[in-house]
Amino acid sequence: MTRSARRNRRMLQVTGAGVAALLALSACSSSDSDSGTESDASSSAGGSGKLSGTVNVFAAASLTESFTKLGKEFEKVHPGTKVVFNFGGSDSLAAGITSGAPADVFASASPKTMKIVTDAGDAAGTPATFVRNQLEIATLPGNPDKITFLKDLTGDDLKVVLCDKTVPCGAAAEKALTTADLKLTPVSYEEDVKSALNKVVLKEADAAVVYKTDVKAAGDKVQGVDFPEAAEAINDYPITLLKDAPNAEAGKAFIELVQSAEGQKVLTEAGFTAP
Repeated sequence: MTRSARRNRRMLQVTGAGVAALLALSACSSSDSDSGTESDASSSAGGSGKLSGTVNVFAAASLTESFTKLGKEFEKVHPGTKVVFNFGGSDSLAAGITSGAPADVFASASPKTMKIVTDAGDAAGTPATFVRNQLEIATLPGNPDKITFLKDLTGDDLKVVLCDKTVPCGAAAEKALTTADLKLTPVSYEEDVKSALNKVVLKEADAAVVYKTDVKAAGDKVQGVDFPEAAEAINDYPITLLKDAPNAEAGKAFIELVQSAEGQKVLTEAGFTAP
């Protein structure tokens, strides 16, 4: 073999070895890159969902049972968090928020009471309706007074309780009465729907106009009576993150749970209807 041929052969061998080395290095680099990408994605997925601290939720009294259940589920999914609820009349809650009470989320029983918060510039973004609710008459178990229609509540011999007109359940009752062209003087106006219902539970009243969800939550302590005018006074329930939320990320996550399929299931099982 000539010197030139031997030199060409050695060059081919070196070149082939170099290509092989480059291919091996490239494969290794690609593998490391893919592994790093997967690791980063996994890390991101785990890190982004890490929430902690207290979530303060101001919510209409009629949401007590369903939101309490969702709060426990939230704490279970996000260890290290605690959901603290302030349930009450939506007007009082709105007044507290606009006065500076620390809260992350506000869930109201009507757009009118939510507007108090949005008009004050205390909402972060646009509130979204997440459920609806409808009125029902709560009577004593067995309905001893044979109440069938809304007009039956106008009898002089009945002790009837309504929510105060400033809270959503009271405003809805007033609208239903106006639709039926009825005048009703209750023995008392209560600060929220739970207080109104409790008057019947304690047998301090014969009937109360409350929400279907509250009648359902009371079980056999009361009996519910549907009436046609309730269809004219359905309440939309809006929810929003608050502008100065101390724990905004957790607040957002709680709202997401409420709006999720799981959250909607809990709410519809409680008697609410989808928006």
